[in-house]
Amino acid sequence: MIGIETINFAKGNGLIPVVIQDIKSRDILMVGFTDKEALTLTLDTKWVHFWSRSRGKIWLKGERSGNKLKVIGITADCDNDSLLVEIELIGKNVCHTGSRSCFFNKLI
Repeated sequence: MIGIETINFAKGNGLIPVVIQDIKSRDILMVGFTDKEALTLTLDTKWVHFWSRSRGKIWLKGERSGNKLKVIGITADCDNDSLLVEIELIGKNVCHTGSRSCFFNKLI
């Protein structure tokens, strides 16, 4: 097991990508960004917090919609500069459009 101090926030100017995966279906539901403070909140509360690039602040996923992401596990990639967060979805969907997943726009 690694600690938060090993996560490389510097590489992404203080932010790292977070891939959200449903623990049951294994579907990738969304990708967001976190900073050290948001990751600390996620670790402490076991609810996913992100850094909102558009709002310029930390936000708890589902604070408005009620569709929250309960943390089951967190794994860093080999460079410690991105995270895979396995979650249990509390609610119906993840995407702000009302879709279960943010990935529905097919390119090919």
